[in-house]
Amino acid sequence: MEAKNFIEEFIEKDLADGKVNEIVTRFPPEPNGYLHIGHAKALCINFGVKEKYNGTCNLRFDDTNPAKEDVEYMESIKRDIEWLGFKWDGLYNASDYFERMYECAIKLIGDGKAYVCDLSADEISAMRGSFSVPGTESPYRNRSVKENLELFERMRAGEFADGEKVLRAKIDMSSPNINMRDPVIYRICHATHPHTGDKWCIYPMYDFAHPIEDAIEGISHSLCSLEFENHRPLYDWVTLNCGFNPRPRQIEFARLNLTHTVMSKRFIKKLVDENIVWGWDDPRLSTLSGIRERGYTPAAIRDFCARIGVAKADSEVDISILEHCVREDLNANAARAMVVTKPLKLIIDNYPEGKTETMYIENNPQQENAGVHGVSFSRELYIEQDDFSLNPPPKYFRLKPDGIVRLKGAYIVKYKSSELDSEGNVSAVHVDYIEGTKSGEEGANMKVKGTIHWVNALDCADVTLNMFDYLIEDGDGDYMDRLNPNSLTVLNGKAERLVAEAPVHTRFQFLREGYFIKRNGDNEFNSIVGLKDSYKVK
Repeated sequence: MEAKNFIEEFIEKDLADGKVNEIVTRFPPEPNGYLHIGHAKALCINFGVKEKYNGTCNLRFDDTNPAKEDVEYMESIKRDIEWLGFKWDGLYNASDYFERMYECAIKLIGDGKAYVCDLSADEISAMRGSFSVPGTESPYRNRSVKENLELFERMRAGEFADGEKVLRAKIDMSSPNINMRDPVIYRICHATHPHTGDKWCIYPMYDFAHPIEDAIEGISHSLCSLEFENHRPLYDWVTLNCGFNPRPRQIEFARLNLTHTVMSKRFIKKLVDENIVWGWDDPRLSTLSGIRERGYTPAAIRDFCARIGVAKADSEVDISILEHCVREDLNANAARAMVVTKPLKLIIDNYPEGKTETMYIENNPQQENAGVHGVSFSRELYIEQDDFSLNPPPKYFRLKPDGIVRLKGAYIVKYKSSELDSEGNVSAVHVDYIEGTKSGEEGANMKVKGTIHWVNALDCADVTLNMFDYLIEDGDGDYMDRLNPNSLTVLNGKAERLVAEAPVHTRFQFLREGYFIKRNGDNEFNSIVGLKDSYKVK
């Protein structure tokens, strides 16, 4: 039997009962910032429902607050959705329906269900009451229909300043649901709108605009995050009293919360505005643009959203699950290459000077017929500083005095001596190679406990590696106080020639180092995720 989440159960019951004939969903972001990983979950749910039930899904920009919205954000949202592999059926803006919303407001006023209120925002808030105390009615609540219509027309005409008047729904100031205590449905805002310019100076509030937009577009199921659960009665009130039939059904699901991750657009914008990060696409951010720049793949994001499922209650997901999905996808698809992040010169004394030969490294051992690629080999190589120790700890199986190791895909070498600089640090290591031990030769079966990677010092490329750690440290309190000062470390390394010649955005597994993506043509790479997996698949 196919497993279904609770949203799919609701949908299938509505189909079986004949309440709906076609499934229509929507993704309605406010264009006041870039999308983040939390939005990816909402995208996967809404577009997933579309795909499963052969329905449609619209993209709609909730552009009801011109003071905070920008065309830049709209374009970034479209890019991110397409990057994830989704295609919207209709592209709309809330502003497309401003005239219809205005007509709905006029209808509510005419029916005695809305009134113009002169109270300030602070006064309205103070008079709303609490969960245990009913609200207090506005002194303007019983204005006549004629007066309300006249004042609302003057609001539209621009005769009043911002905040001087609002339009409120007349519902129930003693309702146990505070959202139903005469909510504001229109406010004055003298700001140029990215689509309508200066045509309007009054704008609908989200709780009024959103259900009308859904109803106009014929949305069958309005799927949204759990914080809107207490707004559902108002959603239903608006569609009912504005005369829509059929009316959409709102269903809420738990939003995504990730450890070490901030998904507040307000906080992310603060980081961007104060130049604490590179921009909205900083790889340390949870924005989809940042995740794309980091090197995460769309397939991994969709896999992650599928694994965490759809729940009714909020919870926090360990970021190691996301990293596991990314690592699993990259392990299956990323090319292998050798890069040395902290170079140490290795000189093979008994290898002929001037000689060069080609060693072969598997492109991806996880893929059948992925083949191999050649890496040039010479007398002078670079290895990792950590792969040699003059005073090794117990069970140290890399290069050490009187020790032997295998060079990945090449020969077994034996330690001879080392050079020290003026500060007593090892500046070069001398070894001898053992003939007949090259990979593929008979002596290659010689037992060696350690294998280390290398690059040819005479034929390697300089690379810059951006090593990322979590931007936010664990703990409580203000995010700004928990910024990790070591979230970015820049290393200058040496890479095999293949890496330098690869196109931008190529993803690699740098052997024994982790996964990286080529950021630009200057051989700059972003670390994606390490090789170590702390998440255990159940």
